[in-house]
Amino acid sequence: MSAFELNKIIASVLTAMIVAMVTGIVAGGVVHPARLEKPAYLPPGAEGEAGGTPAPATAAPEAPPPIAPFMEKADATRGQTIAKVCLQCHTFNKGEANKIGPNLFDIMDENIATVPGYTFSGALLADKDKKWDPDELNQWLYKPQDFAHGTKMTFAGLPKEQDRADVIAYLLTLK
Repeated sequence: MSAFELNKIIASVLTAMIVAMVTGIVAGGVVHPARLEKPAYLPPGAEGEAGGTPAPATAAPEAPPPIAPFMEKADATRGQTIAKVCLQCHTFNKGEANKIGPNLFDIMDENIATVPGYTFSGALLADKDKKWDPDELNQWLYKPQDFAHGTKMTFAGLPKEQDRADVIAYLLTLK
């Protein structure tokens, strides 16, 4: 390698470093980020560190209102329409195979996490001694992750009480 080629390589590296430095100076002049007075988020266990604040206590999951008043006006046909969003993961007819989620035919008054041939998450297996009834389904359909933290079901839930009542009414017809 000749001295001329070595000088070209060194000049290229120095030029790249100068361009990076100038770019940083110009960007710092254009963008003026606002500094926070205290951290917006601290990882768990970091309270008490410089500038840190104690982590808030974990609140109990919000429970939905009782479903009984809404069941009086529940419409199973409308519930079947609403339940179409469930068809991606569940089946509803007798004898149909499980999908990503279990078959939901005749689950009312059955123990939670007991559909034959389906492997449930530990979150639901912890409740296997309970039975699916309108109140349990109301809580499940409201926010599945709050009902069984860590469940495999990723559905966010049905926020409207009447929608949950209608779906429950539909599930009651599946016998």
